[in-house]
Amino acid sequence: MAAPRRFLRPFLYTSAAAIAGGGVLYYVYRPRTIPGSEPASVPPPRYTEDGRFHPPRFPLVKTRDEQIADLKRSSRGHATGDTITAKGILGALTGSREEGAVQGHTKQDDDEPYDLLVIGGGATGSGIALDAATRGLKVALVEREDFASGTSSKSTKLVHGGVRYLEKAVWDLDYNQYKLVKEALRERKYFLDTAPHLSNWLPIMIPVQNWWQAPYFWAGTKFYDFLAGSEGIESSYFLTKSKALDAFPMLKQENLFGALVYYDGAHNDSRMNVSIAMTAALYGATVVNHVEVTSLEKDANGKLIGARVKDKVQEKNGQKPQEFSIKAKGIINATGPFTDAIRKMDEPETPEIVAPSSGVHVILPGYYSPSKMGLIDPKTSDGRVIFFLPWLGNTIAGTTDAPTAISQDPIAGEEEISWILSEIQAYLSPDLNVRRGDVLAAWSGIRPLVKDPHSKNTESLVRNHLITVSDSGLLTCAGGKWTTYRQMGEEAVDEAIKRYNLKTSPLLQVPRVSGSEMIDDAAPLDGSCQTHQVRLIGAHGFSNTLFINLIQHFGLESIVAKHLTESYGDRAWTVAALSAPTEQRYPVRGLKISPLYPFIDGEIRYAVRHEYAQTAVDVLARRTRLAFLNAQAALEALPTVIDLMTEELGWSKRRQEKEWHNTVQFLASMGLAKSKLGVTRKDVESGKAGEYDEHERKLYSRHDQPADMMESDSKFAPGEKPIISADSPVNK
Repeated sequence: MAAPRRFLRPFLYTSAAAIAGGGVLYYVYRPRTIPGSEPASVPPPRYTEDGRFHPPRFPLVKTRDEQIADLKRSSRGHATGDTITAKGILGALTGSREEGAVQGHTKQDDDEPYDLLVIGGGATGSGIALDAATRGLKVALVEREDFASGTSSKSTKLVHGGVRYLEKAVWDLDYNQYKLVKEALRERKYFLDTAPHLSNWLPIMIPVQNWWQAPYFWAGTKFYDFLAGSEGIESSYFLTKSKALDAFPMLKQENLFGALVYYDGAHNDSRMNVSIAMTAALYGATVVNHVEVTSLEKDANGKLIGARVKDKVQEKNGQKPQEFSIKAKGIINATGPFTDAIRKMDEPETPEIVAPSSGVHVILPGYYSPSKMGLIDPKTSDGRVIFFLPWLGNTIAGTTDAPTAISQDPIAGEEEISWILSEIQAYLSPDLNVRRGDVLAAWSGIRPLVKDPHSKNTESLVRNHLITVSDSGLLTCAGGKWTTYRQMGEEAVDEAIKRYNLKTSPLLQVPRVSGSEMIDDAAPLDGSCQTHQVRLIGAHGFSNTLFINLIQHFGLESIVAKHLTESYGDRAWTVAALSAPTEQRYPVRGLKISPLYPFIDGEIRYAVRHEYAQTAVDVLARRTRLAFLNAQAALEALPTVIDLMTEELGWSKRRQEKEWHNTVQFLASMGLAKSKLGVTRKDVESGKAGEYDEHERKLYSRHDQPADMMESDSKFAPGEKPIISADSPVNK
């Protein structure tokens, strides 16, 4: 009897260990669905047997003028006009108001005040508007500048839980930090599910300099994976030195032991913001940019009942803007860094709650990083963290974190830029010379961190959001981070429903956002929060192979077709249809606005007709991303952008000149050389805008002075051939 037991016990132990090990291996290597890799919910259109092609018929949002008229009706008290019905494919693709179907939810088409007025069109404000609209509330959103004109377009472009927050949570035993990471990891999955065309998974490498760091980083990344749970996509893994250099050849080999790789999300932030706002408009929200709140209105009891606003586009056109009132049962302040300005408009003596922090980023050429691998330096020279990530063909590096004053378009300082470049040089191969002249763009974004009165260092501030309500009824939603915008919107609307005694209702006329009768969203719009399931404009028909259909039908250049699908999803069909013929054999359509980047003319027309773009900066910075990728290229594309927008909006000569001046001033905040601030359109068109003096060439240009031939290869004595001389840089 003892003998069988002696053999049975080791067998049971071995079996248990094998089962446990197998379970761990299955968990690590289990099959997973990567957002965007599955077939599109709505298949791409095809040619019929008789040779006809039926493109998608997408619903249209109301025009900006129609939206402003709806805002005015909230206080005037008469009904809106009839909506426009669908009559054909052309309107659905190109934006013809006669032939396209305008979507709107009927509760908005009455003379009642709005349930909610949201001030601020960044990620938070747009997320609140979408949440409220999909719960059946009548909601309006106004933005002083443009959607994502502030912090929401100047992020690190990551959708992440925050590995550094997790480290602080563990070492400081800080439950709030832990809660923030856990919440962000859940929201990260929703983010990628609802907008797979605008976001993607990105492996990020952590270089390991010493052997003892390997178990530390391994434990941290595995804990990060564990917290993500089912919201994770891939497990972290260790790379030996040779494998790390193979994956990231630019790394410095000296003292490199290996690397840990973990996964987070990346996205196109301003395009995501615009898509959220336009999706809210499709679901019935009144969404208007370039409308400024000038004052808040209260009743006899001191309770807020609305706001006075003015249309800034009228000012830009040289007209006197007319102020008008918007009536609402509740007002939500979601203005990011400008939160306290609205709070003081309500209560002048209220204490400030936002601690603004400047985050500087620089853009470098794409050859600085692999196209599918990012890098994080967890311990810089002063203890901060730097990300080094591929983004839209270039490389983004940042960020700094320091207290700052609040301004609309802050400028990145040379000290911060130099610090980022020196930190980059420290972990890249010494063969790579990180030059100031390689910086294509640089900007400073203001993070609206919630102030901790017990801390002087902004780096220690938790980026949790804060929801407060004043005595007069102003609900403020401040703080937070891009990744948790949806959660912030849900909590803000929950609080608004409770505070303002609002009644949600099911949506009875749900717009066909997909442009097809074949599919409804999975979200049951029953009056509860469903934004974790509401897919954004462009998501339904997107797949990783959609660009091939565009190439085959429109004859687009491959890089352009891929860019369009990754920026607009299934709406790339509309953008391509709005693109002009090239009059060449290939590509057939799509005139580039910059020879260096895949942005084309159809995007400008689409931005004006479907995304409320009203200025050249709206297009260059937030609809396309050219200003963020290359400030000089954006300047050179400016004449084309102004001409196309003039065709669409009928700008006068005076307005065109104003657009030129305002855009050049804005590009200064994107890293454009100071000497270019007085450049004229004639200078750009003649090529003079690309000329630099020797000092600025080192600061702003990627290239040294041209030298075509080395002296050793010349058949002429130095100075005899016009293209070379003894003092040429190549002969020194």
